Amino acid sequence: MTKIAILGAGSWGTALATVVAENGHTVALWTHKPAQAEFINTNHLNPDYLGDNPINPGVVATADMLDAVTGAEIVVSVVPTKATREVAAKLADVLKELGDQKIILVGATKGLEPVTFKRVSEMLAEEVPEQYRSGVAVIEGPSHAEGVVKHDPTLVTAVSENLAVAEAVQDVFTNTHFRVYTGSDMIGAEVGAALKNVIAIGAGALDGLGYDSNAKAALFTRGLAEITRLGQAFGANPLTFMGLSGVGDLFVTATSVHSRNFRAGQQLGTGKTLPEIIENMGMVIEGISTAKVAYELSQAKHVTMPITESIYKVLYEDLDIQVAIQDLMSRPVKQEGK
Repeated sequence: MTKIAILGAGSWGTALATVVAENGHTVALWTHKPAQAEFINTNHLNPDYLGDNPINPGVVATADMLDAVTGAEIVVSVVPTKATREVAAKLADVLKELGDQKIILVGATKGLEPVTFKRVSEMLAEEVPEQYRSGVAVIEGPSHAEGVVKHDPTLVTAVSENLAVAEAVQDVFTNTHFRVYTGSDMIGAEVGAALKNVIAIGAGALDGLGYDSNAKAALFTRGLAEITRLGQAFGANPLTFMGLSGVGDLFVTATSVHSRNFRAGQQLGTGKTLPEIIENMGMVIEGISTAKVAYELSQAKHVTMPITESIYKVLYEDLDIQVAIQDLMSRPVKQEGK
């Protein structure tokens, strides 16, 4: 039996904690809200994020990070991208206080940092000194929290440059309804997982506008081509984007009503403003900030990403969605794959 600390008691953090508890491991779920921790422990529910879906009684929530991390072999960061550095720095202080404890540090948030363009694993590694880490990994793949807690068969991938680290994460999380594969292409896995949120906003917008399957398939296919091009510019293996963290994650995020990014796009398509959407959602919509990062990255790397650019302009420059669609459809024709 292993102790796992999950940092972040949103929907995904809570779902991962439940998986670990179901597998018989000790799990501490850290939240910065004491009232939330008390409610979870008393009622075995996290209604603001997972409705009335029950949480395994083995999940013990706490607002004390020292308590959560003490004795943990694996620590999983599931806080929003914008909070990753702050929470990781706090984790580093806790590990310093604990002395010689070493952890496998896992990122399970899908996003890129504004300005620096850093991936989640890079932020974690920069904030938590190597002396406290026995490895760094990420968990990626098509996995909505609501499905995981209902035991919908789910496949994800644990990715690390050190295969033994990925296998350790695989061993802890795998069960009969949550199957974990391993991989080593962290760049590809994280780029794919982050950028699919941008394409999902576009897919939701098409749905909100009333477009049918042809339009969505076009967006899905050409969006994946853009993600692959940008990933390759950073050294990713193009085959990674054909796997769980690529086409798999894109499919589920760009088609499911459980996806905040898809729902945000839907509301854009029906005429709601971005401030209204953010207020209504009540949870972080990672694709909004990632759209800006992805657009800036495409410019810096000279990678052609017309769909991403269009979504960026809709979100940040008030470009009309119908105009954006017409602009995309009016681009000069070319050979596919070029």
